[in-house]
Parts: sequence; C-alpha cells; structure tokens
Amino acid sequence: MILVTGATGTVGRPLVEALRASGAGVRAVTRDRAAAALPTGVEVVEGDPSVPGGIASALEGVTALFLHPRAVGDAAEELLALARERGVRRVVALSASNIDDDPAEQPSRLRGDRNREAEQAAVHSGLDWVSLRAGSFAANTLTAWGAQIRAGDVVRGPYADFAEPPLHERDLAEVAARALLTDQLVGRRLEPTGPESLTHAEQVAVIGRVLGRPLRYQEVPPEAATRGMVRAGLPEPFVTALMARYARGLGRPTPPTDDVAEVLGRPARRYAQWVADHAAAFRG
Repeated sequence: MILVTGATGTVGRPLVEALRASGAGVRAVTRDRAAAALPTGVEVVEGDPSVPGGIASALEGVTALFLHPRAVGDAAEELLALARERGVRRVVALSASNIDDDPAEQPSRLRGDRNREAEQAAVHSGLDWVSLRAGSFAANTLTAWGAQIRAGDVVRGPYADFAEPPLHERDLAEVAARALLTDQLVGRRLEPTGPESLTHAEQVAVIGRVLGRPLRYQEVPPEAATRGMVRAGLPEPFVTALMARYARGLGRPTPPTDDVAEVLGRPARRYAQWVADHAAAFRG
C-alpha cells in the first residue's frame, strides 16, 4: 500500500493515477473527501497531513509514502517518525531545484512549501528515501497567463527573456511512482525538468501555435507587473520574491536535466505537449 499526501493537487493526482495504472494499492490523504474525485479503487482518507497524529491510523499497512511539502507543512519530521514506527519502509519527498538557495529567495516558501524541510526529514528519517528536486512546473504558466489568454491575444508580463525548462506534472508523477515502487532510485536526489529551456516569450508563442492563435508576449516593467499580480490577489512578499528570481536568472537560462529520460527510458514531454494536454483550460 502506498500513501500519498497532497493527493488531489497538481502532482498528487497524476501520481495516484500512475500508481493505480501500475496495479499498486493507493491510500490518498485529502482534507475534503467529498471533493477528491479520485480513481476507482483508491482508498480515500480524510485528514490533514500537517497534523500527523490525526492520520496515524492511515499509516497502518503502508510500505511507502509520498511526502508533499505543502501538504505536510512543518510536520514532515513528525509524520515520518510515525511512519517508521508503523513499519513504513520508504519515503519519496517532493522538493525543488532551488532548495539550496537562501530561503528568502525561494518564492514557493511564501505559498507554504517546505521543500528543504521535507528533504531533510526524509534523509534523516531512517527510511529508504528519494528526493525529487523538481524544476518549475509547466502548470505555473496556466496560472500566470490563463486569464489573459482567454481574454485576448496579448500576454503582458515581466522579463520576456527569462528562460527555464517547464516540467510536465505527469513526467514528475511517473518518476515519483518509479521511486515509490522500485529500488532503482533509493538514496538519490533527482532534478526532474522539462527537456528544453524556453523564455517567457517563447512559451507564449508555443501556446499560440498549439491553440492556433496569434499570441504574443508584451514585456512590462517589473513594478507594473508586481502591482497587477498583487491586485489579482497574490501576496506581495511572494510577488517580490518571484520578480527577484526572474531578475537573478535573466541572461542565464536554466539548463534542462536528463533525469526524466534516465528514469523513464524516454524523453521528457515537451512544453507543446503539456499545452495540448491543457488546451481546454486555456480556451476557457
């Protein structure tokens, strides 16, 4: 039995699907059982992974656990101690490629991610462990630009030339499934990314080609972008940290890794494939 925290999120949902496709038993922890809508055959447990005592019984009979840093928050060490007591043998921790940066320079920390804590808890848990230091998710582009694309053909944003290799969440989920189900990756820190580094402007152009629309990226000053994102409801500290990340990376494209291809025996999915898989969301 595999226990998945963060089971209904961007990574957790395709991970549950990948595990079920492999024939594994899956126990999914969610804060809202009624809204989970997970595949048939998945055992759904309602609970809060950031309060480990409340889900201790869900660890019975579990052999491996997927540790989601936002779902467990500051409770990773406590949860893994409970897991070890109950006979869990392996933990696969979701982390991030910028884990070694100054915490103040990690925007996702301001959204609740505890990537460093999750990896450290896994490494020191006494369990077999794997850490997935994921690159930037392709899904972030839908969050950032989806509303503008549904409204028109111009995407306004900062730093048109900032470049990174967007990662398809299904590639990350399939790597995580391999780490949970086999001994192939035990004791490794992997850095899954997409297969190509693309600028913001290039990503918007890819979206346009897939949708058959003349989309273009119009760069705006960081200050104006910050004001717009804050007005849209994003916390100002998060936006400030994000802009600083873009500024630091300008002119230094993040190179892709081969980790997805190494683990899965095939190339990572290209960004155009991710857009095609989510075209309906861009169309609205």
